[in-house]
Formats: sequence, structure tokens, C-alpha cells
Amino acid sequence: MKKGLLITLGILAGIILLAGVFSGGFLAGHYLPDGDLTASFEGAPAIPEEITVNPPSNGGETDSAAPQDLETIFEPFWETWSIIHEQFVDQPVDDVALMRGAIRGMLESLGDEHTSFMDPVEYTDANSSLEGSYEGIGAYVDTGGDFLTVTSPIPGSPAEKAGLKPGDKIVAINGEDMTGINPELARRKVLGPAGTVVTLSILREGQEETFDVEITRDRINIASVESKMLENDIAYVKLNTFGDTTGRDLEKQLKELMDKNPKGLILDLRYNGGGYLQTAVEVASQFISKGVVLYEQYGDGRKDSYEATPGGLAVDIPMVVLINKGSASASEIVAGALQDDGRAQLVGETSYGKGSVQNWIPLKNEQGAVRVTIAKWLTPKGRTIHKLGLTPDVVVELTDEDAAAKRDPQLDKAIEILSK
Repeated sequence: MKKGLLITLGILAGIILLAGVFSGGFLAGHYLPDGDLTASFEGAPAIPEEITVNPPSNGGETDSAAPQDLETIFEPFWETWSIIHEQFVDQPVDDVALMRGAIRGMLESLGDEHTSFMDPVEYTDANSSLEGSYEGIGAYVDTGGDFLTVTSPIPGSPAEKAGLKPGDKIVAINGEDMTGINPELARRKVLGPAGTVVTLSILREGQEETFDVEITRDRINIASVESKMLENDIAYVKLNTFGDTTGRDLEKQLKELMDKNPKGLILDLRYNGGGYLQTAVEVASQFISKGVVLYEQYGDGRKDSYEATPGGLAVDIPMVVLINKGSASASEIVAGALQDDGRAQLVGETSYGKGSVQNWIPLKNEQGAVRVTIAKWLTPKGRTIHKLGLTPDVVVELTDEDAAAKRDPQLDKAIEILSK
């Protein structure tokens, strides 16, 4: 009888989870990047990364197996469950840990680096980073590979001051080898109270040997939008994330800049790991008067379009967009739309290349959330940038020597283009 009850509960759990995946979507109240380290914050799970949207409704229909088939499918699961409880040497076992491990394994079996389970703590971290502050080292990270990988350090953060670069792989934390460790778990080890020290062992492309970096954690405050006037009457806007308030913050600062009658505008998306898809559309709409911002392409071949909202404040002013390999996700949506529209030239280095869309679905009773890749996104001309990135119209590298000398040849080139 007990076994029959467990099987029934398993069937119900499977149906509920499947229904959640295919039902109406969820957009967290706030992604970000530490994502604080993908393309997310080390403070949040990645991706660069992360675009979150509501998936299209399909009327609640699914292709899930019939209850009698599910009962057969789940027999090995519950048999294993019983073996663990009856024979495992260290009793009692943690049933919640077993349940969460089963969910993680189910999602990992899909083979998609951005589809994953977030336990309650991870889910809280992921939301808090888009809200503007957390405690950690201050970096956007990708948790999709074998190791936790830096996508971009946040300007002015401990991570940037310590010399971390996009592409750096964190292979050990405080001397603990991260080989075979879930990168999401590694991300959580990087987080910690302000004032504490963490030692990261870094594997950097082009270097054979790893090296250690000591970083003192801090309270990381992330200004969504920064702006100022540059030489030659050129307006400068830097977006650090695509969060809750980015659209409003951008509109407010654009109004102030446009009142000064600038001759050109630079939009700096370097080291911006992404955020909300809808925020990306809002941002692009300030610079494009009409037309498609992006397409979403689903697994069944359907394609949805997102159009620019009329009424943007800077749709005519000459414009340049700065990108680099730390520009990911929502940043690439905006840059790709402006490039395809012919609205702006891209200057800098090839972007990160995150071209998928995730939906975050909270589980009942605050048991965490499931993050599921629901679509790939395409630029207005139908280009995919996934694992390819956007190629700048004008390629300008920023070398270690430039950074050490506080030179910014990418920004200088943008000013030169607009000054002409």
C-alpha cells in the first residue's frame, strides 16, 4: 500500500512538473548577472545570463505519458528510492536532498546548459542580483560549462580590480578543486559576506598554468544606467544590466541628455551580462522608431516577433554601440537590432553569443524554481548569434596594456566616428 501511494505521488509530481513547464510562464519581479558571476551574477545563476519571458500558451495540452505509462516509467525510480532507504549505510537520508537531486538530474538529461533547477536559496540569489545589490566579488558568470566561467567583471568591482577577465575559468576555490563540481555550487562558494577573502584558481585562455587570485568580497551595488556628456557634444549612456528599473532609468537620463542637444550618442553595452527580454525591447525602443527588435523561435517551428514601441527619445541622433565579449543575452538583442536596422554601428569586439530564452517557473510552497530554455532568439534579419556572438562593424581591441594605462581605444573610436 505504501509503495502504491509513493507511485501515485510520483505520478502526480511528474504531471504537476510537466504542467508547470508547459503552462503560462513567470517573470521574476526583478536576472542577473555573480548570475554574480552568465551569463548571470555570481549572486545569481547565469546567463549571461539571462533572458526570462512568458512562453506562449498551448492551451495546457502536453504530450506527457498516460498515468498507467508513468507508473511503469517511475517504477525504477521508486525501487531505487526504497533501496537507498533500506540499504544505504548513513541513515537517515535527506529526502529533500534526494528529491532536489532527482529534479536536477532530470533537467540535466535534456543536455541544455541553461535549463536547470534552482533551490530556494539559489532562486532568491538570482532574483536579488537584478534588484541592484548583493555581497560577493562583482562578476557576471556562466554556469553552463564544466567550470564556473567569468563572462564579465562589473566595473569598479573587486573582481575587476583583481584582474579577472571574460573567459576566465574558476578551477578551484580556496584550494578546493572544482573539477566535477556543479558550476552553480561553485558560484555559491564564491559568494560571501563583505570583508571576507576568497582565493580563486584561474585558468585563462592562452596560459598553460593556472594562477591564484585573492579577492576581498564587498557589497556590490549595481547602477542600472549611467550617463554623461563627453567631448564634442557627444552623449554617453552605459547600461550595466537589464533589470526591473532599467527602462525607466534610461528614459529619465535620456531626457536630460537630449535637452543638451548632443550631436551624437554612444550606447555602451560592454560587460553587460543581460537581463529581462522585455527590458531589452524597452531599451531598443528608445533608439528605433518602429520595426522588429527580435524574433523568438520555438521548438515546434513557430516564430513570434517583438516590435519596437513608438515614441523613443533618441531615434534620429547619430549613434554608435560599444560591445565586447562580456556583452551577452539582452545586450546582444539590443545591439543586434540596432545593427540590423542600420540605426547604429557596432564598435569593439565580438560579443558573448547567448541566443536562447529561459523561463523561470517557481515551484509551489517556495521550493525553488525550474529554469527552462523555451526558445532561441533571432535578430530582425533572422540571424542567430548563439555561441557565435555579434561581429562589430568596426573591430577595436582593448588590450591589457590599454587597461593598465587607463586607455579606452574603443570609446575613442566611437567618439571619432560620431565627431565626423
